[in-house]
Amino acid sequence: MSDLLPLFPLPTVVLFPNVFLPLHIFEQRYREMIADALTGDRLIGMVLLKPGWEPNYEGRPPVYPIGCSGLMTHVERLSDGHYNIVLRAVERFRVIEEDHSRTYRRAIVEPIVDEGLTPDDRIAIRRQRGKLEAMLAPAAERVSSSVSAGPAEVVDDRAARLRIPSTMADDDLINALAQYLDLEPLEKQALLEQGGLRARAESLVELLEMKMMMARVPRVPDVAH
Repeated sequence: MSDLLPLFPLPTVVLFPNVFLPLHIFEQRYREMIADALTGDRLIGMVLLKPGWEPNYEGRPPVYPIGCSGLMTHVERLSDGHYNIVLRAVERFRVIEEDHSRTYRRAIVEPIVDEGLTPDDRIAIRRQRGKLEAMLAPAAERVSSSVSAGPAEVVDDRAARLRIPSTMADDDLINALAQYLDLEPLEKQALLEQGGLRARAESLVELLEMKMMMARVPRVPDVAH
């Protein structure tokens, strides 16, 4: 990673290690960022904007200090100067200091290296994986058996995305679910900031269990006075 990492702050996107992310780049400053990155190591850093970013979006609104770098594995420059890119997430980082010499944001960052997993960690992660599989299996079954969700190929695609491949490595699975499940951006940021894969897996299970419990609680209708 170079000394200054280009930052791409967005309000709704959190990137997790080893996960792929397609992006469409249309703002001029970020088109410049992509062009510059292509002449170097092809790395950019995804960071989440903090709430209240709207009034100062064109400037440099605050971001959460922990993000994830991504390597551009595919780049397509369109006729209008926009880019379609695909990032493969590499590693988490912490923003140390921002540089303001370019139209886009760059920062000095330090990598966040997770400690190696102990045998107990791996057992705990497998246990959490089992819980995730049990929670997601009914949803995939409901999609597969639905007759009102649309054409068969659409139903099959939605079901496939909910099924967990048995051959998928635990770390890839946990990070992919954290990124692709329908969670709030701040919930995803909290998962990204967890100190290691075991903590992320346990937090993800707790979060989904809470959401499932809340979904079962009947809503009390508003009563006008």
